[in-house]
Amino acid sequence: MATPLTPVLYSFRRCPYAMRARLALAVSAQVCELREVVLRDKPPELLQASPKATVPVLIDEGGRVIDQSLDIMLWALRHNDPGQWLRPERADLETMLALIAEFDDGFKYHLDRYKYAGRHDDADGAAAPAHRAQAAVYLDRLNAQLLSTPHLFGERAALADMALAPFVRQFAQTDTGWFAQQPWAPLQAWLSAFVNSALYGRIMQKYPKWESGTAGVSFPPDP
Repeated sequence: MATPLTPVLYSFRRCPYAMRARLALAVSAQVCELREVVLRDKPPELLQASPKATVPVLIDEGGRVIDQSLDIMLWALRHNDPGQWLRPERADLETMLALIAEFDDGFKYHLDRYKYAGRHDDADGAAAPAHRAQAAVYLDRLNAQLLSTPHLFGERAALADMALAPFVRQFAQTDTGWFAQQPWAPLQAWLSAFVNSALYGRIMQKYPKWESGTAGVSFPPDP
């Protein structure tokens, strides 16, 4: 595999893990070549780069492969962190990473079985309400944490906000009516601010499917 002149990011627009990576790359102004992947038709270059065979995958200037979304976020922010995402006002990086790990494990497990019930427990989705209820326990915790500040660890967004928001968005989009009826006003305001932000708009621009042998698109786009 040739060493890229600029970092290469294999991404898929709607994947929350890929959203994480793009958020950090955009805020850090880390220019890369974005290659938009169609997951049902993965390019051989992606399969060669990472045995996990899914997005996001970043290949840095030295040819090192980073294929975990949180690691890509940390890589980008350690290059440049103008919003101080790694330095929250009311905690430290270790506290944020612990919260993210809890959600990546427990919340994501129940989210998948709520949103994609037929792929997991049963064909008719009968277990989905139970998994929604289990996922809601995690969201109760976030809502309580947001009672005193607009973001999870203070007045401004930090790594935990941006790592978790794409997954909370995915949960909310599964049944928007149900989500809106929950007693989660702080959480709902937090999520609304995220999806209506200029940064989110930048990282959700649509790109054509990348084809082998062609150049990807320059990312991040201009503000």
